[in-house]
Amino acid sequence: MKILLIGKNGQVGWELQRALSTLGEVVAVDFFDKTLCGDLTNLEGIAQTVRTVKPDVVVNAAAHTAVDKAESERELSDLLNDRGVAVLAEESAKLGALMVHYSTDYVFDGQGSHYRLEDEATGPLNVYGETKRAGEIALEQANPRHLIFRTSWVYATRGANFAKTMLRLAGEKEALSIINDQHGAPTGAELLADCTAIAIREEQRNRAVAGTYHLVASGETSWAEYAEFVFEVARSHGAELAIKAVSGIPTTA
Repeated sequence: MKILLIGKNGQVGWELQRALSTLGEVVAVDFFDKTLCGDLTNLEGIAQTVRTVKPDVVVNAAAHTAVDKAESERELSDLLNDRGVAVLAEESAKLGALMVHYSTDYVFDGQGSHYRLEDEATGPLNVYGETKRAGEIALEQANPRHLIFRTSWVYATRGANFAKTMLRLAGEKEALSIINDQHGAPTGAELLADCTAIAIREEQRNRAVAGTYHLVASGETSWAEYAEFVFEVARSHGAELAIKAVSGIPTTA
């Protein structure tokens, strides 16, 4: 099996290089690669990469994930989260290849307190959510052989994430105000990568499993509770932090 991995150096992409290596040959690219284009903003370049590699599976771990910045970078967000995904979907479909793609809980409207099911109506409230949902639709329409994994609050030892940001701030500040009315499930990139490898193997045996799945770790927490847990674990491992107080605040504050 030949697998084309887009976004090899991101949080999930880095773990995927390890997890997917058990399945066969992995051709991994990212934004800066010169031999094969891994830049989703270069639509013709990314299409040519798929045509050159001729993979059995395309795994897209690249995205514009900066939620706030997406508001002022709509065109870039659209290229990375929608139009680039559409090109990958079209090219993988021409080869009869499976395409795996990662999405987000931001495709929903955030209302209610229940766990969202895969077939519930979406209703993104910001540019990030809108472009991620558009990418989902593009993949669904172009390539019926797809796996879309919606996840949330991804963390890893590599790359930027909430936990690392909180640790940096906790080393600099004695008090922090952190949102306490948004809840989610912090999910490790390692878990996502391992589950992806298992899912690809299963899809090779049973193509009926194609579709959209919610893939997160069990449990839930708020941003404020998550931060306090990170500080507790860091201190238990000997980290010296300046932080003394965490204040929970509502999203609208």
